[in-house]
Amino acid sequence: MLEPELRARLERHWEYSGKDEDIASEVYADDAILEFPQGGERYEGVENFREWRRQYPAELAFKIRRMDRWGNLVVAENLISYNGGTPMYTVNLIELNDDDLIAHERIYIMDGWEAPEWRRPWRSAAPADSVTWDQAPK
Repeated sequence: MLEPELRARLERHWEYSGKDEDIASEVYADDAILEFPQGGERYEGVENFREWRRQYPAELAFKIRRMDRWGNLVVAENLISYNGGTPMYTVNLIELNDDDLIAHERIYIMDGWEAPEWRRPWRSAAPADSVTWDQAPK
């Protein structure tokens, strides 16, 4: 269960990401680690990734799809758009420290796809969570 206070802090993080990195970085411990496994990137210390995020060459917009917490692990599913382009899916695996600050985050970013027709015979009639950019909560 994700507590309302933590949910609000994470929502604030994505609201200000790409706009005000000081505010967006308030959710991180000073010694936090940020990783993008798809690109093999690892950043150690909030000062390091806060600074490159200030230099980011695109306008970012996020829509939160889902967030859940189990102990010190938070899993967040978002949509991200770069420069107003087609939204992409993100999964954030977030480990919290004892103060509920992000100690370690791994971010995966990927395109969505149309389900292939050949799988239709086994697919449920009820769709999976299919929140779109326009449907996502703000």
